[in-house]
Amino acid sequence: MKKTFFLLAALCSASISMACTNFIVGKAASTDGSVICTYNADDYGMFQGLCHFSAGKHQKGEMRKVYDWDNNKYHGEIAEAAETYNVIGNINEWQVTIGETTFGGREELVNPSGILDYGSLIYITLQRCKTAREAISIMTSLVEEYGYNSGGETFTICDPNEAWIMEMVGKGPEKKGAVWVAIRIPDNAICAHANQSRITTFDQKDKKNVIYSKDVIKFAREMGFFSGKDADFSFNAAYGAPDFGGRRYCEARVWSFFNHFADMTPYLDYAMGKVPNAEPMPLWIIPNRKVSVQDIEECMRDHYEGTPFALDNDMGGGIWDMPYRPTPLSFEVDGKKCFNERPTSTQQTGFSYVSQMRSWLPREIGGCMWWGNDDGNMIAYTPIYCGNTVQPKCYNTPGANDVTFSMDNAFWVCNWVSNMVYPRYSQMFPSLKAVRDSLENSYFANQKAIEERALQMYKENPAEAKKFLNNYSNEKAQQMLERWQQLAFYLIVKYNDMAVRPEVNGKFEVTPEGLGARVKRTGFPEKYARKLIKETGDRYVQP
Repeated sequence: MKKTFFLLAALCSASISMACTNFIVGKAASTDGSVICTYNADDYGMFQGLCHFSAGKHQKGEMRKVYDWDNNKYHGEIAEAAETYNVIGNINEWQVTIGETTFGGREELVNPSGILDYGSLIYITLQRCKTAREAISIMTSLVEEYGYNSGGETFTICDPNEAWIMEMVGKGPEKKGAVWVAIRIPDNAICAHANQSRITTFDQKDKKNVIYSKDVIKFAREMGFFSGKDADFSFNAAYGAPDFGGRRYCEARVWSFFNHFADMTPYLDYAMGKVPNAEPMPLWIIPNRKVSVQDIEECMRDHYEGTPFALDNDMGGGIWDMPYRPTPLSFEVDGKKCFNERPTSTQQTGFSYVSQMRSWLPREIGGCMWWGNDDGNMIAYTPIYCGNTVQPKCYNTPGANDVTFSMDNAFWVCNWVSNMVYPRYSQMFPSLKAVRDSLENSYFANQKAIEERALQMYKENPAEAKKFLNNYSNEKAQQMLERWQQLAFYLIVKYNDMAVRPEVNGKFEVTPEGLGARVKRTGFPEKYARKLIKETGDRYVQP
């Protein structure tokens, strides 16, 4: 049967789905025993706030309407659970966190009549599960009963004790259910996925750490996707084999993440995408050091710095070395098919988080989602605790939406600042970074004291401890917004008209007469000036 893939379309079209990145850290691989996972939710035009679903009890026969997470189209109804749990963002009150990346896979396996899209499946499951294993059971049971209408997805599913990766693909039009494989990531390992199916062969006898649909191999045979021995079956090869784009746009992000914690040179040819039979990367690696939340935040800000994929060595970054590129990723010049690199940190991120899950603390204190409402490189991640029931106003702003700017909204204020910085990156980013890092350093410096206070309160009154952490989360988010507003005003004054206004002791310099001091005209950075003259010859050389 003909193999049909729509990965490239999924990456290049906002209407098909989001192109995202997830990192996973097992509890024995982290510095403090936390399970850590991340999510960059990426899509052009996407406007998302910090969602919240209240815990509740529901009557038998009560139904829940399902609207597509990407486009808000109504899909149908499913039976509501008898009890649902509190969910804030992508973490619930039991510290279960679920993220995803879309790999698309085979177009003929999409079921448009299925009720559950991947996004709805995530948030409905978070409201019903207490553990990662239970989440896997719920997700797969729901699509079996109601149908799955998205393309191929890779899900990150974590709790304070276990980290899992699950890949799922539908069975085609009018066919309920899905084929899927879920694998537990070893506690001492790190894993990642970025819009390319990553599960190849798997241990079909390891019932403790590997779970899969009973027909995952049989269905592939029936469809003509696989004909070998069961032991040789690869989910990736059957349902989402990587092409050039799957390797260069997607697996390269995984390569770069791994490369922070191991020498990934042996897999460079694979990630580059130009060597057909290059050895694929493993699903996970053992890092060469323990990994902290701060380390993972930095990885979410990665632009391939210091690697062969680096974006700072060609004219694509413009005068001020912008490590971002316009999309679509592919383009054509004089009949040649060309492409841009696609790093983890990208301008189309709608929200980004690093979720920290800790088994040794009461769950309302142990689950902390470090959250931001724009490109992870351009925001300060603020703490959101899993028992929170009220979102910060800046992450859930009345009246703000994808076509309505609001100064009270973090998405818009952060994007406003980011879009000032992007084209003049090397000149302006240091100012943003200083504010970002100052805020984040203060959050981490305060975390122990805040949680110790919450723990003391929890022993006497858990509800008061939850309220305390909720108020703290909201206070820090609003503080971030105010500081970002100040940053926006500062940047336009400091860097107006491609000049730089001088400062003395942190204040703009003024003359004895009270006027602003003369601005500095910095001209081209030396590296760009050399490129310009080399390219233009004698045109700009004075006689």
